[in-house]
Amino acid sequence: MRTQTSAYRLQYLDWLRGIGAVVMLQGHVFHSFLKPDLRNGGPYMLSQFLGGMPPAIFLFLTGVTLAFLMDSMERRGMERGERVRTALRRSGYLFLLAFAFRFQLWLFAWRSPWTDLLRVDILNCMGFTVAVLSVMAIFRTGERVRLCALLGLGIAFVSPWISQIHWTWSPAVLRNYIVPDYNSFGFFPWAAYLAFGVSAGSAIRSLSPETMERAMQWAALMGGAVIVGAQYFANLPFSIYEKSEFWLNSPAQVLIKQGVTLLLAAFAFLWTRYGSEGRWSWVRQFGTTSLIVYWVHVELVYGRWFGSLKSSLTVSQTLAAAILLIAFMLGVSVVRTHWRRMVPGFAGSGWSFNAKLERVPGD
Repeated sequence: MRTQTSAYRLQYLDWLRGIGAVVMLQGHVFHSFLKPDLRNGGPYMLSQFLGGMPPAIFLFLTGVTLAFLMDSMERRGMERGERVRTALRRSGYLFLLAFAFRFQLWLFAWRSPWTDLLRVDILNCMGFTVAVLSVMAIFRTGERVRLCALLGLGIAFVSPWISQIHWTWSPAVLRNYIVPDYNSFGFFPWAAYLAFGVSAGSAIRSLSPETMERAMQWAALMGGAVIVGAQYFANLPFSIYEKSEFWLNSPAQVLIKQGVTLLLAAFAFLWTRYGSEGRWSWVRQFGTTSLIVYWVHVELVYGRWFGSLKSSLTVSQTLAAAILLIAFMLGVSVVRTHWRRMVPGFAGSGWSFNAKLERVPGD
């Protein structure tokens, strides 16, 4: 039986997003401030290995909330064309945020090249992918569970072949939106996580509260199986691809990250239901204000504010800087939450679980 998704049932998704935000903060601090000669050591490698998870988590959760929107429109009896147009408007809003973000960074870094405005960041990837997947609004929720899971797999498995195409004929900005690249969030393979999120979000909206715990148990089992299976196939001595780079376009890497995301989602569900027992959670706090956390910390870490410290800190100093940044951003998050409550109606429509902006990126 299809039921409304209550705020309580969504707390674990905020918690999952919060974990992504915390891991993102430490990863960016190590990437920006650690001395170059220390970047072959274990601490840096571990930091960056973990730091590869947040984009996958944020894109997955963007897909989850897109599925919530599509299901809500379907239950309200909206026509298929209107449902697609509404999804496209969400895509446009994401693009607006993406370009506003790039413009602010460019403006604060005066004299930087204007081409920085065209960089394809995670918000751009979200906007482009939501536009592509808006056609999924014509299907029913149950159909999207299967179709988007298959679509996510298709995007992941096609990515190495996309890399092998000669794209010299195309403008650089087009390549950055489509082709796998270490410096951009291209549709291939990153869109796979958003498609998987639409599948998962559609499944969530199809389940009753009584079946959620069993569903999360299956999600954990599936996540573990996907990790083991993908790792096995990644280590085979032969491949169907002429050329594939594990950290760039490998389907195995996409599936491993997706498996980890499913495990984290299951843990978040159990923790918010039985561990935190409804109490305030600093991790979940990050998840409810991820837009401002993302926006402010990028300026602090990669902007000119602490330029003299970049690439100059030891491991212990960088760890201390990461802890300080996390504490500072938690303070910003709490202030933002209280300010929002004191100014009724300030938070407009967005792509969060409660139709507010503060859960960007990730919903």
